[in-house]
Amino acid sequence: MLFSTTETIPGKEIESIVGVVTGNVVQAKHIGRDIMAGLKGIVGGEIRGYTEMLSEARDIAIERLVQSATDKGADAIVGIRFTTSTIMDGSSEIMVFGTAVKLKP
Repeated sequence: MLFSTTETIPGKEIESIVGVVTGNVVQAKHIGRDIMAGLKGIVGGEIRGYTEMLSEARDIAIERLVQSATDKGADAIVGIRFTTSTIMDGSSEIMVFGTAVKLKP
């Protein structure tokens, strides 16, 4: 499955729009990560535990996006965008959405 943040796929022509597709995941903080984040807050620097957690969440959301497009019979997804939101204290949602399309052969 091809997917892109651009509105087109270079070298490919869009035949039809299948529809909007989404993928999301809600991640909660881990107590160990919170302790390390607190220490990093004192000395500064990247909080690798959170970076890894959000990277993993983004990958899961993309997998779900691609599965949604595949289920609809799409060949590609264009115009992908990411959004995040806080669901409750200690947890966040990452959502990815885009337009599923069929490409000309």
